Amino acid sequence: MTRRTEWPGAYGGPGPEAAGEAADDASGPGEGTGFGEGAGRRSRSRSKDGGSPLPSRAGKGEPLNPADQARAICLRLLTGTPRTRKQLADALRKREIPDEAAEEVLSRFEAVGLIDDAAFADAWVESRHHGRGLARRALARELRTKGVDPAVVDEAVGQLDPEREEETARELVARKLRSTRGLERDKRLRRLAGMLARKGYGEGMALRVVRQALEEEGEETEGLDEPF
Repeated sequence: MTRRTEWPGAYGGPGPEAAGEAADDASGPGEGTGFGEGAGRRSRSRSKDGGSPLPSRAGKGEPLNPADQARAICLRLLTGTPRTRKQLADALRKREIPDEAAEEVLSRFEAVGLIDDAAFADAWVESRHHGRGLARRALARELRTKGVDPAVVDEAVGQLDPEREEETARELVARKLRSTRGLERDKRLRRLAGMLARKGYGEGMALRVVRQALEEEGEETEGLDEPF
């Protein structure tokens, strides 16, 4: 499965140059991006969410206009951590940034590649499936809660190969199998299949994978087709 697994600003599109361009847009006359020499001398105001500082006009203590505030907030939130457009929009709304200014900044960030929900979704699927063993159903649910468009979600989770998904389910059961030894057969079934269900695996696949694992241990699996 080929994926774009890098985060902004390295989605395969604009990188640091785009971040610098967006940051320059947020700066007042004579200011840089806040990462170079002289940044520590800049007058700052405190934000409402966690006390993170926001830059003010250089040497004047003047508050940033709404668009500049929105740019500064988005740049700070995107530093080292990917975000969807909805996550950033929610953060701007929480900070009471006017909708017009928020829309302008979010659209600009999308245009230069600092916001890319498709790349976010691809990387999320790759990371969460590999790291947590989550199946397509659970991955789609997580992406929807982050505000990713349903069509983008479907495309991202659709790239997860069904054979790979089932192989991951087998690995999960194999790791959990030892801890269920000594339990009654039906209880083992429920525990193992329930673990797969919580990770988004369908009932049919879960039962099949658990049955095969129990059979390999010599368990009698006749009658284990009941729903869990």
